[in-house]
Amino acid sequence: MTGTLLMRFLTRSLLSGNPIIRSRGVASFIWTTAKRTNAFLISGRVAFCLGLPTVCYLGHEAYRGIHSAAVVFALEKAEEEIIEQADYLHSCAETEKLYQLLQQYNNSNDVEFLWRLARATRDRAMVQGVPADQKKALVYEAFGYAEKALEKDDACFASHKWYGILLSDLGDYMGTKHKLEKSLVIRKHLERAKELNPNDPTTVYILGYWCFSFAELSWSLRKLATVIFGTPPTSSYEEALEFFLKAEEVKPGFYSKNLLMLGKTYLALKDKENAHLWLTKARDYRPITTEDKEVHQEAVQLLKRLG
Repeated sequence: MTGTLLMRFLTRSLLSGNPIIRSRGVASFIWTTAKRTNAFLISGRVAFCLGLPTVCYLGHEAYRGIHSAAVVFALEKAEEEIIEQADYLHSCAETEKLYQLLQQYNNSNDVEFLWRLARATRDRAMVQGVPADQKKALVYEAFGYAEKALEKDDACFASHKWYGILLSDLGDYMGTKHKLEKSLVIRKHLERAKELNPNDPTTVYILGYWCFSFAELSWSLRKLATVIFGTPPTSSYEEALEFFLKAEEVKPGFYSKNLLMLGKTYLALKDKENAHLWLTKARDYRPITTEDKEVHQEAVQLLKRLG
């Protein structure tokens, strides 16, 4: 009877009031050990006082397990909240605040922090007025985060996406030849990102931009690409248009530059009616970032040319 009461008390004390304690593994451990303790007490083969150290040890071990689980849970919760805050700051175009927030975790090995660090650092590099030498340093820093993210988890779509974007950005500092040499690698990573997450409109947009860039490649650059590849990468305005339209289908109005590129692609295809439609949307897009303002100005100029 004493053993039964003790087991009931122990079980209620340890399993009540805390959702973390109710996890299957911890509950199973407590229940199994309590049953064994109860069996010894009922059998009379040990004195009741000898059961007390077992109960105390059980309580201590249960506490250690619960404490460890609670610490892990708290850390995971804190990380989730930081990531949510980072995404919120990004959506509000709070570039400097976002960069400073994530810089506290620049030694992290967590892919979710790493690709966001790459994005935030690149965004900071693109802020208007950033000195050229600082911009270059930030681009290289951002690429380092993207490279590390890809090493940590090559099944993460954002790792491939930002690696591809930043590899392209490096071409601005390593020359046109380097950019052309890496062009197929860039497309491979973007296509992998799209494969892993077909519903990310930015990835689809960048693939469209890649196609547009090669569709309008100048004669001299085509000759250089021929030297590098033998048969250079090719694309068309039609292929670019498919990607831009798909991006807009995935998330309408997600990015002012996609609207602009739709207008420019229709212009290249001599479709003035649709060019006017999308350039007007780009012009009327509510500007938040510096890039949005630049898009607005370019759309206004192109619409003037259309008449």
